[in-house]
Amino acid sequence: MTSIEQPLRYPDLTSSAFMTKRAWWLVALNILLPGSAQVLAGSRRLGRFGIGATLTAWVLGVMLIFLAVAWRPALITLGTFGPVLFVGQILLFAYAILWLVLTLDTLRLVRIIKTTPGARAWIAAFSTLLMVFFSGTAAYAAYLTGGLNGAISAIFVSGPSVEPINGHYNFLVIGADTDPQRAAENMGMRSDTTQVISIDATTGQATIIGLPRDLHNISFPVDSPMASVYPGGYTEDSAEYCVESACLNTIMTDVNENYADLYPQATAEGVPPGVFGMMDAAAGVTGLPIQFYVVIDMPALVTLIDALGGVDINVPERTAIAEPGTPEDEVPEWIEPGPQHLDGYHAVMYARTRWSGTGDYDRMIRQQQLQEALLAQVNPANVLAKFDGIAAAGSSMLKSNIPQTMLAYFVDLGLKTKALPITHIAVTPYDPTFAVDPLDPDFVGLQAYLQSVLFPPPVTESPLPAP
Repeated sequence: MTSIEQPLRYPDLTSSAFMTKRAWWLVALNILLPGSAQVLAGSRRLGRFGIGATLTAWVLGVMLIFLAVAWRPALITLGTFGPVLFVGQILLFAYAILWLVLTLDTLRLVRIIKTTPGARAWIAAFSTLLMVFFSGTAAYAAYLTGGLNGAISAIFVSGPSVEPINGHYNFLVIGADTDPQRAAENMGMRSDTTQVISIDATTGQATIIGLPRDLHNISFPVDSPMASVYPGGYTEDSAEYCVESACLNTIMTDVNENYADLYPQATAEGVPPGVFGMMDAAAGVTGLPIQFYVVIDMPALVTLIDALGGVDINVPERTAIAEPGTPEDEVPEWIEPGPQHLDGYHAVMYARTRWSGTGDYDRMIRQQQLQEALLAQVNPANVLAKFDGIAAAGSSMLKSNIPQTMLAYFVDLGLKTKALPITHIAVTPYDPTFAVDPLDPDFVGLQAYLQSVLFPPPVTESPLPAP
């Protein structure tokens, strides 16, 4: 073959103008279809491999777009399945390396020294910039894929799927107090906040039930190992940790220190045994079977909110960041009323402070408000843009016994939840619908009330009057 028949493979090296034009063609081909420059001007074997890999990547990309549009649950399943993520990470790293090799080889084929002097720097700079962009993007995507896989493995457990009970999934959400000062004093993990979230397995309708820390006379379900320890209920008379200002939130400490052997599964799942004691307590209070726990490390929540870029909250009243009983003129910092964009520290302190009003009960309302604000703010674009920090914060902040096999289902269900109004129930003396005295609670009445909220009677249309 001559240079006339195949000018790209056998160029006229004496014509700098032609070599410059050829160089830009090869660079453009390397961008449009990596590997094509090698097929036309270099190693055909390498070029065919590059084109095959590129076409495969395009096909996979089209398939992912199709799944995102037409079959979202399948895409979520793939995106949360560990082996698929591992293979995807390897393929992305391999393609990043291939892009690097193909671009460097294209620069070799270009023979910059034979191009016009004014074009040499532009060709080299443009090729290098695109190499860094495309190869770097693939490498970064591989890094994020590995981070997602690691976070899923760290947060969730292996196991079979769990069926809903009475059409609902019930979660115990514990805001755990793991403050370094408490750890230094060997006080262990304590449940700072406790909520039960019941979600309709079909519609995604969510009900958040806030349980106060000073809830007394808690009876454990008959199948709970704690029922034999406290047959008369968890009260000030029977439990040394239970006091007037804190009873429910001392169950975790009690189980951790005295009855850890009752929950041997805790070791395998990497959580304190008190988490399972709290699940049994929440079931005894609400009458709802608790299938899953979600433990949130409150100090680490600061990191997550910062990773999201803060959170927007409409603060209803001036809120003090101070210990209960602090005189108003000695409060070190206030969160003013109105729309506020709060960083992680101020958002968590807003949810945790017990300074004003009814203390714990006001705090329960603020915690639910923060949850809704976070749910509203989390969207695919926001998470993708800040995924690295979110994944790192999440793996240190969250622990749950939700099976990895159910992640796709719950992600899809969560999107339905986000589109619906959330029902809030605060188990307090001030709830206008069903008030509960935490020191002498009517659990039978509370459970009947919760059943009426979660399972309302169907609305029937009145028959038309006879003509």
